[in-house]
Amino acid sequence: MTGKAFPPNLEVTSRGPLVLLFYDGFERKARPGIQGAAYSQARRWARYLLRTARRKQVHTGFYTAFLSLQHSLRELGCNVRVNDFAAAEHRPNYPIGVAGYPTVFEAVKLLSNPVIFGHGDIGPPEHANLVSQANNIRIVIQPGKWAADFLQPFLGDKLVVWPVGIDASQWNLPQEPSSTDFLVYDKIRWYRDVQVPRVLDHITTELDARGHSYKVVRYGHHIKHEFRAHLARSRALIFLCEHETQGIAYQEAMAAGVPVLAWDEGKLVDPVMLRYAPDLQVSSVPYFDERCGLTFTMDNFESTLSAFVAQRDHFRPQEFIRDRLSLERAGRDYLALYASLLGKPASGPPPVDTDVAP
Repeated sequence: MTGKAFPPNLEVTSRGPLVLLFYDGFERKARPGIQGAAYSQARRWARYLLRTARRKQVHTGFYTAFLSLQHSLRELGCNVRVNDFAAAEHRPNYPIGVAGYPTVFEAVKLLSNPVIFGHGDIGPPEHANLVSQANNIRIVIQPGKWAADFLQPFLGDKLVVWPVGIDASQWNLPQEPSSTDFLVYDKIRWYRDVQVPRVLDHITTELDARGHSYKVVRYGHHIKHEFRAHLARSRALIFLCEHETQGIAYQEAMAAGVPVLAWDEGKLVDPVMLRYAPDLQVSSVPYFDERCGLTFTMDNFESTLSAFVAQRDHFRPQEFIRDRLSLERAGRDYLALYASLLGKPASGPPPVDTDVAP
């Protein structure tokens, strides 16, 4: 999307169409003025150095998504400004994209600009209901359809499904002999005292019994270059998570050409969400088809593992990423939503996008 292909109503600067984004979370803070920017920058570097020294993941999922959003827009040729309060204040009718944790709403509360929110944590449903009543919050993004279904009763037609793009060029890993049959990605989040023996230990016991080599990596306890190195040596990924709104880690594996065998029971586990939607159908791999790999439940793991190994060399996960989750598509779709807020009335936002698979 270049030149005349940009939405015509965006402000065009010497560096391309202007997009104003705001993020507030653990990694950086949305604060006005020079002092606010300096505080955010100092805090960001301190956190980066501390977590790197402790060999913990530096970025939360929300910040990873925010970085991907920036990258996709800049790849299109946009002039993306982050936490630029002065630019937003001087353009009170110009859209702003807001992302991160619920603290971001407090950070931008004095701005009157029309808002597109996401990706981020909108807070509990009661807070989501308050957000839906805010006149300048026009669009709320959710990464996948089941997450949008959860908030539909509270946000109504302000909801739109939009996944961030995966930068395939960053996952074009060097070709080297695959020495590990499976990289096991442990993102079991709830009731680990029960679920680790039932799921993870059962799986590794079966892999041992069949003579498959594997490496277990736990979410939050590794840094990015280690994950890349493990993927470069692995023939496949076993992805263990109760449910994901998007699931960037397994999609990065697919971008690297690594097929995925995913535990997917389809049951909501988050105890907070269960209070509001006990019958909600969820997924651990919301963007997935036959090109990506296979899914299993613990009842059929052994038979699915056999089928997966037999087909492993025939999956085409990179093709799926190119078709559905490219940076270019993500940037184009977000920019269209963003530009739609120019001159948009307070009511009548676009309907939820149900295109969650090619």
